[in-house]
Amino acid sequence: MTRILVVEDDPAIVFGLKTNLAFEGFEVSTAEDLQGALDASARAAPDLVVLDVMLAGGSTGFQVIEALRAGGFGGPILVLSAREAETDKVSALRLGADDYVTKPFGLAELLARIGALLRRSAVSPPATATGRSQQVGFGDCEVDLGSRQLRVGGREVELTKLEFDLLAFLVRNAGRVLSRGHLLRDVWGLSHDGSARTVDNVIAHLRDKLDEDPGAPRHLITLRGAGYRFELEPVGRGKTRKK
Repeated sequence: MTRILVVEDDPAIVFGLKTNLAFEGFEVSTAEDLQGALDASARAAPDLVVLDVMLAGGSTGFQVIEALRAGGFGGPILVLSAREAETDKVSALRLGADDYVTKPFGLAELLARIGALLRRSAVSPPATATGRSQQVGFGDCEVDLGSRQLRVGGREVELTKLEFDLLAFLVRNAGRVLSRGHLLRDVWGLSHDGSARTVDNVIAHLRDKLDEDPGAPRHLITLRGAGYRFELEPVGRGKTRKK
């Protein structure tokens, strides 16, 4: 069962969220301040956190985000707040939040956003407690979904968070045709105001790092008018990158 931690100090909202999320099949734990959130996270090991900006005891959601990320929490964080200022949204996202929803909110939209974040996090899960990595090889590339590392020709290649999220999603969906809209929804998130060109730009950056000849990609294939398909087995007879 997927576990969600709700960090909120309004009893009515806590009750509503807990009831509706439980009805949808989630296991829900709650907290109302910074320390409570840290304790609940350690105890319940949530897959996703939903939190408000203003919390009990003078603590803030910003502090919770910062503390959770500093403590190694790698799951999605969704901020649910009445504060609509752009500065608040930017601050939350920069600290490590994955989405920001303003109150009042529709339950259907909230559930859709939670679903999208969980799908995204499923492609880049944290390393297991046993230390086993989750490695996928293709061509002369190897991606470790647990440690979020990419090696090409035996050498580690640095990726931005977004580049890795996109690559991991593509790897997990290898062989499927994925439209630009699909990628925007499941990798960038519903709150992102991007375009097809946004996807194309990041795809181009990935090809530069994956292929010796980005103009003749062997794994990340463009399907004109449809989107992209990722192939674990190299397409064509492109050269293997020298180690």
